[in-house]
Amino acid sequence: MALGKPAFEQGPIRPPSEALSLLLRFNRNCPWNRCLFCPVYKGKKFSRRSFAEIKQDILAVASAVEKIKELSFRNGFGGNITREVLALIKNDDSNMLSVAFWQYHGAETVFLQDGDALMLPTVQLLELLRLLHEHLPGVKRITTYARSATLLRRSAEELRQLKSAGLNRIHVGLESGHDPVLAYMQKGITGAQHVAAGLKVKEAGMELSEYVILGLGGSTMWRGHALDTAKALNAINPDFIRVRTLAIHPVSPLYGCFQQGEFVPLNDEGVLREEKLLLENLQGINSAFYSDHILNLLEEVCGQLPEDLAAMIEVIERYFALSTPQRECFRLGRRTGYYRSLTDMENLPLAGVVENLYRQLQKEG
Repeated sequence: MALGKPAFEQGPIRPPSEALSLLLRFNRNCPWNRCLFCPVYKGKKFSRRSFAEIKQDILAVASAVEKIKELSFRNGFGGNITREVLALIKNDDSNMLSVAFWQYHGAETVFLQDGDALMLPTVQLLELLRLLHEHLPGVKRITTYARSATLLRRSAEELRQLKSAGLNRIHVGLESGHDPVLAYMQKGITGAQHVAAGLKVKEAGMELSEYVILGLGGSTMWRGHALDTAKALNAINPDFIRVRTLAIHPVSPLYGCFQQGEFVPLNDEGVLREEKLLLENLQGINSAFYSDHILNLLEEVCGQLPEDLAAMIEVIERYFALSTPQRECFRLGRRTGYYRSLTDMENLPLAGVVENLYRQLQKEG
């Protein structure tokens, strides 16, 4: 059932933890866009969306919310957004379905896209946040990506004002605290600047989520990457530490370095050794540690620091205690989507499927 416009603009990415959030595009692409490892936005220019454009999108979402509620009433669902209501608009050619999905999951969180919403002037951001709360009054959490370099240009008072206006959480791509890795990857920031930016966010009372890329130092800088990243995280004490495993995408500039043999990536087990070293050196902080990404081999390495630290390290040690064939089977099961955790290997029917595939691949060489 087509509800027609209003449509509003959405960007291509968001953090996994914002999967249930409404996506509102405050700017297009990334203001830096030079990081070697990143395939996103390559060949595209950064641009700020105008205040009028963003305001119109907020009004469009508010209109969509009302239209979807009316649809629910007309079909006997009392204004509730149910699976049946989602089915009624699943073929709608606007992004009305994304609003309905958001309503279905509570309509409480919003993520501001793309790479760095704080590039907008603070006065504009404050007014847009006010409008967002005025027209979408059920929203309880608003979050965005921000570069450390951008945060350093914001005064502590500006960040406090944004927090008071409803910007609750900042996602920062720390990636590494090791200056040689940051320089090689053309991150445009130092470890010390990352720390200063993170502390600024914390002092403003906002939640802070710092992202770390496992394997970013490759085979030569992995130890420094792990140790200095732990040092930076210890200094910041972010609310969340989220790890991602490096994948060298053919679109990323790093792919050329890899092809030329200049950058030698770690294998899965090298990445786990690096992650174990990182964990062993996280001290004096109470961050939540998450491995919430499909690229991570051991997704179950997660918990609350410091109380769950030993258990997280034990997961990695449990993997290395497996025999070589068992480790190979687990990696195969994980990378083909059969396994989510080491305990899945105890599911005999599932393990049988993976082992048959393993034997088939061995037979085929």
